[in-house]
Amino acid sequence: MELIVFDLDGTLLNRQGEISTYTRDTLASLSKRGIAYTVATGRTLHAARSLLAGHGFLLPQVYKNGVMIWYPETNDYTHRNFLSLKEVEHVLEAILAQNVTPFIFTLEPGNRHAIYHSRLRNKTERNLAVEFSRRDGVEVLPASRMPAEAEITNISALGKSTAVEAINAMIEAEPHLVAYAGDAWDGGGWRWIDIHHFAASKGGAIDTLRTQLGVDRIVCFGDSDNDLSMFDRADESYAPANAAPHVQEAATSVIGSHDEDGIARFLRARFQLGG
Repeated sequence: MELIVFDLDGTLLNRQGEISTYTRDTLASLSKRGIAYTVATGRTLHAARSLLAGHGFLLPQVYKNGVMIWYPETNDYTHRNFLSLKEVEHVLEAILAQNVTPFIFTLEPGNRHAIYHSRLRNKTERNLAVEFSRRDGVEVLPASRMPAEAEITNISALGKSTAVEAINAMIEAEPHLVAYAGDAWDGGGWRWIDIHHFAASKGGAIDTLRTQLGVDRIVCFGDSDNDLSMFDRADESYAPANAAPHVQEAATSVIGSHDEDGIARFLRARFQLGG
């Protein structure tokens, strides 16, 4: 069995953050041929569910960069790498020291998801909270309402470049944490940072899938730093032309841009799907 693993943002999704019609038809062709595929993304399940619905994603899926694996058949998670209380305290200290608002992502009893935040300090943070609240099945609430039994999957923040760099520098001293950062969607010098337990990675998660599904080969696609661990574990790895240069260098090969249906065109040629 060969398993294809897609990153979403900047890879399978186009510039508008959508699965294009051409890519949709390609996924349908893969399904008809019985070619197995899934996703490994930094998103939460609820931030990806509406995008993936109806596109044949039936196998276990990797979320929050490997913090959790979700099984559609059972509607449940495995492979949970939560943050400890000490790690949470360190992350919050680093973020709050830069006068930035932390967004705390949780998994709670009954597979309930929520996002908690401290005081929102500016329009950009307020816009981010609104964007989070639009996600199906996720409540966005003040940190004071976070229940004691909540497990924390990751903590994110949005700030100016200097603030995010300072947060990252503080996190680097903690051996049990890993952080990924990138340019924010609204530009203006804003950057995001997402922090979770070091044991969670896309690479570790696809190793788990390889064993559980009896996979012989893994072919993966990704564009960012959080995909590099997956590149290390996969038998083949492909970066779209829009990927960062060092990610392209780590890949088996570079294919077309995410905004030009690069993955879909590659797969149609590889599996002779036509079109």
